Amino acid sequence: MRALATGYSSALRDGTGRLLVLNLIAVAGFVLFLAKCRPISVRSGDSFHEIRPRAEAANISAHSASPIQDAVLKRLSLLEDIVYRQLNGLSKSLGLIEGYGGRGKGGLPATLSPAEEEKAKGPHEKYGYNSYLSEKISLDRSIPDYRPTKCKELKYSKELPQISIIFIFVNEALSVILRSVHSAVNHTPTHLLKEIILVDDNSDEEELKAPLEEYVHKRYPGLVKVVRNQKREGLIRARIEGWKVATGQVTGFFDAHVEFTAGWAEPVLSRIQENRKRVILPSIDNIKQDTFEVQRYENSAHGYSWELWCMYISPPKDWWDAGDPSLPIRTPAMIGCSFVVNRKFFGEIGLLDPGMDVYGGENIELGIKVWLCGGSMEVLPCSRVAHIERKKKPYNSNIGFYTKRNALRVAEVWMDDYKSHVYIAWNLPLENPGIDIGDVSERRALRKSLKCKNFQWYLDHVYPEMRRYNNTVAYGELRNNKAKDVCLDQGPMENHTAILYPCHGWGPQLARYTKEGFLHLGALGTTTLLPDTRCLVDNAKSRLPQLLDCDKVKSSLYKRWNFIQNGAIMNRGTGRCLEVENRGLAGIDLTLRSCTGQRWTIKNSIK
Repeated sequence: MRALATGYSSALRDGTGRLLVLNLIAVAGFVLFLAKCRPISVRSGDSFHEIRPRAEAANISAHSASPIQDAVLKRLSLLEDIVYRQLNGLSKSLGLIEGYGGRGKGGLPATLSPAEEEKAKGPHEKYGYNSYLSEKISLDRSIPDYRPTKCKELKYSKELPQISIIFIFVNEALSVILRSVHSAVNHTPTHLLKEIILVDDNSDEEELKAPLEEYVHKRYPGLVKVVRNQKREGLIRARIEGWKVATGQVTGFFDAHVEFTAGWAEPVLSRIQENRKRVILPSIDNIKQDTFEVQRYENSAHGYSWELWCMYISPPKDWWDAGDPSLPIRTPAMIGCSFVVNRKFFGEIGLLDPGMDVYGGENIELGIKVWLCGGSMEVLPCSRVAHIERKKKPYNSNIGFYTKRNALRVAEVWMDDYKSHVYIAWNLPLENPGIDIGDVSERRALRKSLKCKNFQWYLDHVYPEMRRYNNTVAYGELRNNKAKDVCLDQGPMENHTAILYPCHGWGPQLARYTKEGFLHLGALGTTTLLPDTRCLVDNAKSRLPQLLDCDKVKSSLYKRWNFIQNGAIMNRGTGRCLEVENRGLAGIDLTLRSCTGQRWTIKNSIK
């Protein structure tokens, strides 16, 4: 009966609707009275589980109803039709569609005519998804239910905590924001949904101002709040603003381009009710940005690289061994597009780091912090939310810099001696990296006051798959004194041969020299389930330096090198040196040969 409830609330906003509401209340009360006196049966084939835009009074069988009851039910249906038409007119005035049919129904790919496709190009480029097509898709469309079968059979307490759903947006398409809102309302039980909070991070689009506010206040009066930042704060601080105004016992943070699956809320709230220190991540499915087709993603945990870029990783072994796909998945961190947390607990652990800018790294910090400070984080396969992965994002300007800066804040506060791994990954010196990360003293004090564990515990117990590089003594670009504008580079992966290439300092040129004398080349690896960086090898046969998996090189000496800063790089097995050969017009080559005194320098060292 959510549609009837929202219809009632909407009509209350209009003086012209008050009489209609009084009629509805009177008739509904009369129906309830009659129901008490004489049971009304429901046809065995009818179901009330599917959410409809309007209550279907016609589902009540007339076989057991008196003529008076039948007349009353018909009047109620007519009145509800009037309310629905008034509400549906709100979306039509914005050029949008309500209801459960039309293009994209059931999460199927939606299409445009050739003429429409031409009109869609500009908006598609602007938003990073096909916003023109989105306007042709109903705000109430259904999407597939990809939950494991067992999830659909589980029962939950009716006494669960209420949730405040918080959406953050900046210059999103109006139809996509409203579909997120409609989906949340349609698929969250009324008694569990405390409110929806829309945080506008200082958007420029006019349709996101008065038109948005007027629509949500008339369509969902008293349910939806709009918070507007006076300047662009970035996703991190915008989420904090949403938390400040939330009143639910639980807060859920979502991008404003998602759609919810039926039954998503109950398992999340149940897990948090059992333990308030759990942070819950619904499983993510994909909404294709061009057709709005909903695609199932496999159940995954969320991990990250040493640059603190998030990524999907395989669930831990104990989850696979249990053989039950409905079980929660322990996860070291989160992708970041959706998470749900007890509101009070979130405040106790310091929310997100307000000293970070825009986004990137805050999702990793939260995962580390929760685990180290007495909580846990898990992905819940029984709760699924579909998310648009945009081609273009509103914060794209210099996002690489902000992510790097945020990553260094995480490293300095939470990672202890492992902070060096973040500096290595970004190819930055440990001292004076050239980036002002701001004051982290408050975050360090927070960690101390919460009596959190050390990062070694986290790696051993939560993220044991993460590769470790404690044996590094020097890292960065390697340059030869005979050719200072080019650097050692891993070249095309399939060639398995190191080359020289103009210096840029990114992953393919990240050299790393270890205590054992290994010389690795390439970006740091992530988990032990994925390939690691390769070793420079002299196989004693070729003049070309090989790049191979260290563990597969049989001769230990062939992969070990003697090297000191501003000195030669000499293989311990063959005695040959890595040198640059000038071939005149043919350019310069990297070669292995008898040493001629050439010298190499590496950018950074660890003391």
